[in-house]
Amino acid sequence: MAVYFHEEDLPEGVLAPGAIAVDTETMGLITRRDRLCVVQIADGKGDEHLVRFKPDSDYAAPNLKAVLADPARLKIYHYARFDIAAIQCYLGVTAGPVFCTKIASKLVRTYTDRHGLKDLVRELLGKEISKQQQSSDWGGPDLSDAQREYAASDVRYLHGCHTILVKRLARENRTELAQACFDFLPHRAALDLAGWPDHDIFSHEAA
Repeated sequence: MAVYFHEEDLPEGVLAPGAIAVDTETMGLITRRDRLCVVQIADGKGDEHLVRFKPDSDYAAPNLKAVLADPARLKIYHYARFDIAAIQCYLGVTAGPVFCTKIASKLVRTYTDRHGLKDLVRELLGKEISKQQQSSDWGGPDLSDAQREYAASDVRYLHGCHTILVKRLARENRTELAQACFDFLPHRAALDLAGWPDHDIFSHEAA
């Protein structure tokens, strides 16, 4: 297993066919203000690829965009809503079709309120991941070894979680419900970018 670091784009042909795990690192949580700094991708075969964008990037990244926009590749995320919005805002592509392990966790792990990636990976796979670098500066000129490892670990275990969660969704007869949620996520991200990040437009309450 190895972590590969790339500047501005993903090299062509480095991913095996099939589903990919995707995550992003940004300067903060307000998508239009806090630029996209890193996109992480893993094909589930043991390696992770980190694509870093500089402050003056034009986000051209043709190879990365082609992979993210490929309708034949499932994209596995944890909290897809945020990552899809960041990718749409800066790279200009809709990175689907989607499977979100956080949504799937909420639908089948109703015995707990712990749906963060660290807790999910610990329970489902018996692995420990560190979140120490989560709030670090992703826009600096260099990424530390700790940052690179953190970014890679965020996609390293998503295929394994996906496999187990698919089985649990089927067991609890919630596969169709989950799929409906996943299909809506690009629209939820579009609402976030359009100015409705915090308000539930389906709610009876006034805006």
